[in-house]
Amino acid sequence: MKPLLLILSSFLILNASFSAPPNVVIIFIDDLGYADIGPFGATKQKTPNLDKMAKEGMKLTSFYAAPVCSVSRAQMMSGCYGARISVPGVYFPGHANGLNPAETTIAEHLKQQGYATQCVGKWHLGDQPEFLPTKQGFDHYFGIPYSNDMQKTAKETGAKVVPLLRDDKVAELLTDEAQSRIVERYTEEAVGFIRASKDQPFFLYFPHSAVHTPIWPGEKFRGKSQNGRFGDWVEEVDWSVGRVLDTLRELKLDENTLVIFTSDNGPWLIKGADGGSALPLRGGKGSTWEGGVRVPTIARWPGKIAPGSVCDAVAGTIDLLPTCVSIAGGKVPAEPVIDGRDLSPLLLGKTTESQREAHYYFAGYNLQAVRQGPWKLAIATQPETMGKGAANDASKNPRLYNLDTEIGEQTNLADQHPDIVAKLQTLADKMNAELGGKQPTARRSAGEVAHPQTLYPTSDAPRGKKKDTPEKAAGKPVSLEALKPGDVLKANAAPQVAQTGFTLSCTVETTQPDAILIAHGGLSAGYALHLRGGHLVFMVRTGGADAFDEIQSPSTISGSTRILATLAQDRTMTLTVNDQIIATGKARNFINRQPQEDFCVGHDNVKPVAAYTAKGKFEGSITILKITTP
Repeated sequence: MKPLLLILSSFLILNASFSAPPNVVIIFIDDLGYADIGPFGATKQKTPNLDKMAKEGMKLTSFYAAPVCSVSRAQMMSGCYGARISVPGVYFPGHANGLNPAETTIAEHLKQQGYATQCVGKWHLGDQPEFLPTKQGFDHYFGIPYSNDMQKTAKETGAKVVPLLRDDKVAELLTDEAQSRIVERYTEEAVGFIRASKDQPFFLYFPHSAVHTPIWPGEKFRGKSQNGRFGDWVEEVDWSVGRVLDTLRELKLDENTLVIFTSDNGPWLIKGADGGSALPLRGGKGSTWEGGVRVPTIARWPGKIAPGSVCDAVAGTIDLLPTCVSIAGGKVPAEPVIDGRDLSPLLLGKTTESQREAHYYFAGYNLQAVRQGPWKLAIATQPETMGKGAANDASKNPRLYNLDTEIGEQTNLADQHPDIVAKLQTLADKMNAELGGKQPTARRSAGEVAHPQTLYPTSDAPRGKKKDTPEKAAGKPVSLEALKPGDVLKANAAPQVAQTGFTLSCTVETTQPDAILIAHGGLSAGYALHLRGGHLVFMVRTGGADAFDEIQSPSTISGSTRILATLAQDRTMTLTVNDQIIATGKARNFINRQPQEDFCVGHDNVKPVAAYTAKGKFEGSITILKITTP
């Protein structure tokens, strides 16, 4: 039970601009890029309803989300950067963590103002009962609780499925093919909620599963666009927006309803034709380049927001909570601290200035850039997009870009404006001290449960093991000794390391100071053993971005070296070289899920699990390779 907030009743004290508490609808699309809808430049797919929405409302051209799904949704719900509330990356089915129920969501604030509340669509803030929407301020929920590609094998049928929840219970298990009706079903549910709630103020949070892969447009939309199935699904999303707006008009509610359309992050560029576009921005999903986090956004409120208006001021998802509370006649308490600010002065045309001092670009707990006005200072190396490393010009730090004169972030102006660099660096240092790194002063804890379970019985836990794979005897080494540098062990045959300790042992001989020795995992789970400047590094990744822990040998190694890298059952990390313990540390957690990527010797073949300094082919020998588990 959360403490009662001291918020004035919207039925007694309202902003004089509003005759009644306005309804709020937030439509949140998954992986929609900056250039994927007509008002922001799309031509291959048609979006007439969004085009009309922009003509009737306001385009927000500097509106920011976060690099990946769960962080972006946490920011939306809490009004805080993900780093402040310990939501750094992406939650997977059966994950122990979620948005802490102690955080007060938009829905909880508005419920205290007398609003009916419903979430329809992708939640992705934890799938344990304690974290579901009905425990976070929503009267009802209908949707897939995480990304539509997070299928598990149903024990009963053997099919790969995702669950469709009604409130907190699994209503159906959906195969990929069944997802072709998901936009239609979500839209029917959303429209039904609007009709049922027309006589009271309501908050509809409508986070679509589209256009995240796998791409499954409805039958009526297949082949209709000029941009393949991706464009087809965008056009179906546009249809859904039109149904919502038409319903508001029909019920004569549109002049008392704020509708916001936006996206959770940039396009998933490595998906090719299924990935979308962020042009003219640089980068995509998973990065803090503009293309990864600046998202197409439209706000509509007839009679309040000027039609055809454009707002270039910096704003973002963290600002929606204080904005919604403000227009509902409430007040956000001073504690606990939130990062967002009320956008209503911008939306109502009372100012053109950003309501925040600066915007901070976090990748997990790693603060990578800060923006104030037109100036963006990058203080860390930035990958181009999820699944792709950093370009050559992204490693020199700091880098300064003027986004007003060059939106594509190509020209580093740091040397020409040292005063601006110093000013923004000061802002970054202050925020980093609060929320960044491993010793923040103002970070709040995530929600956590002791014994997480998936929402339905599955036959593929631990992840990656085939149903008919015999169990390994406890404590027996996986047979890896025949592998040599350059070899790959496919993911379904790799050592099982999810939610357990393990010991990696091998003998290495190389003259290279920088080299990948062992790599297993990718952007959100795995481990690696590598050399950095001759120092041996053991790294364990438990989530995206900065959710990893590593230990390093204090001195360089040379010659034939016997190595043991251990993650113990108490999560102690140990490096042993030639029978002597040389480094210890503590992992924040076990590896949360079985890595889906291959086990690699002497290289890392797809999505790098660590930030290596190694370049080129491994030269030397790696022998007597074993991994044992308790």
